[in-house]
Amino acid sequence: MHSEIGIIGGSGLYDMEGLTGRQEVTLDTPFGPPSGPYVTATLRGRRVAFLARHGAGHRLLPGELNFRANIFGFKLLGVERILSASAVGSLRDDYKPLDIVVPDQFFDRTKGRISTFFGGGLAAHVGFAHPVCGELAALAVAAARDVGARVHASGTYVCMEGPAFSTLAESKTYRAWGFDIIGMTNLQEAKLAREAEICYTTLALVTDYDCWHPGHDSVTVDMIIGNLVANASAAQTIIAETVGRMPAARGCTCGRALEHAIITRPEHVPADVKKTLAPIIGKYLPTS
Repeated sequence: MHSEIGIIGGSGLYDMEGLTGRQEVTLDTPFGPPSGPYVTATLRGRRVAFLARHGAGHRLLPGELNFRANIFGFKLLGVERILSASAVGSLRDDYKPLDIVVPDQFFDRTKGRISTFFGGGLAAHVGFAHPVCGELAALAVAAARDVGARVHASGTYVCMEGPAFSTLAESKTYRAWGFDIIGMTNLQEAKLAREAEICYTTLALVTDYDCWHPGHDSVTVDMIIGNLVANASAAQTIIAETVGRMPAARGCTCGRALEHAIITRPEHVPADVKKTLAPIIGKYLPTS
């Protein structure tokens, strides 16, 4: 059941081709159930775990996602790196539909989502200036270029609450602020992955321009669905290629994110919190 690499599929990417030895694993976590069962398998000779972010049949809204359970489940499976894919709108003329963006920054516009494992008697503050793993992002960019995708190696992803899309005023403001793409899911995943000392990067799959664009009103549902399908196919190829290129050992600092982040003195951390978070904090705060 142990998996070294996690894959999160977003809108349009509900499964992965090329998986062998598939096994469904249903997990419960201290934070409730994940979006669905994890599919553990082998991909390009590596053990992976795939999770459909929005559940079977795409039944979960972004604001309904149990981000803590999803990331904690990956931790329980032994995952050290997560590659995610998600549909986004573009806030730039030169980030076109069917392009792929590997963002290096996030900006949070969500409201009230839980995006930390900590609290309840344990205070910790991870560094988040660089919210994605640079090593993993570089592998994904190189893989995308080598398979012929139109890829942008950086960008700021503004994470909105949804589920409605932006107003025109909001969309124009995000452009004025210098943001590049807009989506509804990745910010919480990135934060929680950092707290869990898991590398994280995402393939942001551009389906359309946001409503700032003069041609936005001519976009149809059929066009969006067509772009989703095309993007999902490209994402599967890039993810598989990235997985095949990953070195066995991590050369980044993601695996030490909590080294200087825990503020609470060990003797003051409640025993039940130590037990609950043992998969994440056990090497720093053992239960006995």
